[in-house]
Amino acid sequence: MPYTAPPALHYRVQLHDLHAHLYRITLTIAQPSAQQRVSLPVWIPGSYLVREFAKNLQNLQAQQGGHAITIQQLSKHQWQLNCQAGQPLELNYEVSAYDTSVRTAWLDQRRGFFNGTSLLLRVHGQETQTHGLHISPSSEAPTWQLATGLTPEDTDAQGFGLYTAAHYDELVDCPVEMGNFWSGCFTARGVPHRFVVAGAAASFDGERLLRDTQKICEQEIDFWGQAPHASYVFMLNATHDGYGGLEHCNSTALICSRSDLPRTGVDKASDGYIQLLGLISHEYFHTWNVKRLRPVELVPYNYDQENYTELLWFFEGFTSYYDDLLLRRAGLIDNAAYLKLITKTLNQVQQTPGRKVQSVAQSSFDAWVKYYRQDENTANATVSYYTKGALVAMCLDLQLRREGQTTLDAVMRGLWQRCQGAAMTEADVLAVLQELSGRSWQAELQAWVHGTDDLPLPDLLKSHGVHADADKPAPAQALGLRIQENHSVLIKQVLRGGLAEQAGFMAGDEWYGMEVPTQDGQTAAWRITKLEELDLYAARGTPHITALVSRDRQLLRLPLSLGTADAPTSNYQLTITDAAAVNRWLSP
Repeated sequence: MPYTAPPALHYRVQLHDLHAHLYRITLTIAQPSAQQRVSLPVWIPGSYLVREFAKNLQNLQAQQGGHAITIQQLSKHQWQLNCQAGQPLELNYEVSAYDTSVRTAWLDQRRGFFNGTSLLLRVHGQETQTHGLHISPSSEAPTWQLATGLTPEDTDAQGFGLYTAAHYDELVDCPVEMGNFWSGCFTARGVPHRFVVAGAAASFDGERLLRDTQKICEQEIDFWGQAPHASYVFMLNATHDGYGGLEHCNSTALICSRSDLPRTGVDKASDGYIQLLGLISHEYFHTWNVKRLRPVELVPYNYDQENYTELLWFFEGFTSYYDDLLLRRAGLIDNAAYLKLITKTLNQVQQTPGRKVQSVAQSSFDAWVKYYRQDENTANATVSYYTKGALVAMCLDLQLRREGQTTLDAVMRGLWQRCQGAAMTEADVLAVLQELSGRSWQAELQAWVHGTDDLPLPDLLKSHGVHADADKPAPAQALGLRIQENHSVLIKQVLRGGLAEQAGFMAGDEWYGMEVPTQDGQTAAWRITKLEELDLYAARGTPHITALVSRDRQLLRLPLSLGTADAPTSNYQLTITDAAAVNRWLSP
């Protein structure tokens, strides 16, 4: 139905000051309630951390009937307006936009970007009303364009003007990208898609990115059976050093390193470009799996507080399994490249002692306080619901295929049908698994999802033509360290049970040098900048050395054994032993 009248709630966003990074927002409420309440979300769906977006809101003012009215702040993110019912109410405020991530808002003379959760106040009691959003161009940036998944109603050739949303959830689910970006389009299974890229270098091969993304989208639409969206927008910000994405119902916001973009005249896909394609695949898969089919605890979203669920192992983990698998099925990588990606995921989990402490279901529930707030002890106390969740999905898929009744593909589509693309529980997963396979999977989910024992991947991979061999650990892994190497070896994390922990290392130490015994019974001292230099300065078979470490500017001598430790980490190398079996698994 065409737009015919002003919406009940109207937001006008102005690019107020590009140099001060300020948006100015005017919100008009046509029919406010008496003592109307408004609030700004404290989190954004898809990123499970309370981020306190209200900290960036300033100069909130309100008027009704031409007169200023008083505002009472009720909490960190809620306000009550001393207004009368039924008479139009206008609010004015500013938002500081200085976050380059996909989660918040950014504004400078080069680019503008925002999520509605960062800028647009929620009008309590009117969330299901039609919302209008008018975005005004800046005279300081006359050549800028605008891209968003919102429905355009009255916009100019560059995309500025009025958009509408059916409700508040839709309004804040459509991020907005502005600037002098590159833009291209393609159609996937009849659905128009737009891809915009900000910050690309002159070497950027946009046509290749479009072709490869089209293959991904067609593969995923075919996987699910149909697209649930009428159109889709990819918004990619290329920076010097960045990576990440956030899913939305008909769009996604992405960040990548500029060097990871495909380049004209370069045929071979770099590891960085394959990683970018995996990110695109991941966020597009979320169009079905978490934006529509989603945990029952997130229906509806509560924007005022944490929304706890134990199901992120499914929604993020299973998406992480399929993102690279669908690259393989789309022909963008081969079997060897896919196994390389699997190996990386497997070893990330195996090198995390916290996998023996925290189940992947607990990891999901604790995302609000642990996953997004990582510290020196994170690796020892937690496991990622992304990586271990992906391995749980792989275990299920390989076991289902080994038993010959069904596949995880069919389970995913069965869940979509059972839950009508909406709220889902773990009981739904078990029900569909039993329906399609003919047996209960309670024991497997209890062990793999709610337990902390290692997953049976080596055995399952073997039955599908892949052998998992123990691999020689890198020097840092052998010592139980996560490090950063530059002019010295900076200790980032000390892993539980490792040789470094036994020696007394702690996160934050700078490892400058080492003392080693010499063949004539003396001691030699060496300066080191990389851990691989241990093999250079210490003779093979040396049982121990003394590490020279700086902690809080105090120099310490730590006795470090070079033997073996009973640390709960291991390393795998995957090799294909039966190409036909691998193809049966990885082919569409």
